[in-house]
Amino acid sequence: MTENAERPEVGAVTDEIGHAELDRLYRAAQMYYEQGATQAQVAEQLQVSRPSISRMLGEARRLGIVEIRVHKPSAVGTDALAEQLRDALGLDEVHLAPGDQSGRLGAGLAPATRQALRDVALNAGDVLLVASGETTYSLAQQHLGDFGGIIVAPAVGGQAEPDPWHQTNEVVRAFTAASGGYPHYLFAPSMPSAPLLEALQDDPGYRQIVQDWETAKVAIVGIGAPALSRESISRSVPREHPNLERSVGDVCLAFFDEEGCEVEFPGSERMVRIPRSTLTRIPTRIAVAVGTRKVPSIRVSARSGWFNVLVTDEVTARAILHAG
Repeated sequence: MTENAERPEVGAVTDEIGHAELDRLYRAAQMYYEQGATQAQVAEQLQVSRPSISRMLGEARRLGIVEIRVHKPSAVGTDALAEQLRDALGLDEVHLAPGDQSGRLGAGLAPATRQALRDVALNAGDVLLVASGETTYSLAQQHLGDFGGIIVAPAVGGQAEPDPWHQTNEVVRAFTAASGGYPHYLFAPSMPSAPLLEALQDDPGYRQIVQDWETAKVAIVGIGAPALSRESISRSVPREHPNLERSVGDVCLAFFDEEGCEVEFPGSERMVRIPRSTLTRIPTRIAVAVGTRKVPSIRVSARSGWFNVLVTDEVTARAILHAG
């Protein structure tokens, strides 16, 4: 396709090939470009020939289902940029993805996240925590390494959430399906009623998760943008409460202000999430976040010690440094 080639309008596309075929093209493209499957694996999953997959991927590009960008290398190498950001935020490590990855959270950030996890020496029986969020959910579906024998547990509750990225059991399930590991599940909403929270204290499954929190060696968390700016947020969070106007972000459903202090709201004391004091004792706390709107959230949470390893992209890194 040339630079001036026009993509068909959405209505024209559906008239041309129909919704069922569009769905097949989307599934093929998602498996190949986002999940890293080979064309042979995609063909087996969709029960078509391998040459058909090559044709389908080409058709997906023609119709605009897939967009491919080529980023010109920056004048300053990503290694130097990562070191600048690491020193500016006082972190142990920063891993950068090239360019702007805000539109491809899973495939775009997977290599840098894989490297961050590779630096952690985990052994069978060790605990890895994962938090909820669109970024962690997208990453969980990527192959991030071989975690056979590693316990993978949720860092927050969220059993009753309507969106899969807020259901941490689903994030755990996706992670272990893609990268191995033994899942531990947390069957609790993010904000249970007072009687349910009391009952959970005697539940063996809940006590196991609390023990996982205490013994974890690594955690993968997202960093939420300011509460009032977000399109998607846990439904238990009262976004309209005036206290949340002070929120510049959250980590594991703990919302914080510009000073890094936690923001309280009705029911916040009942949130099922790893306590901040427990999280900050975990040796390796990997935060994964991109997007210029998250610059204040990343800066404050880094300097407040919520995490010590950051995975982001070049665009976000430069915006953080520019903000001082």
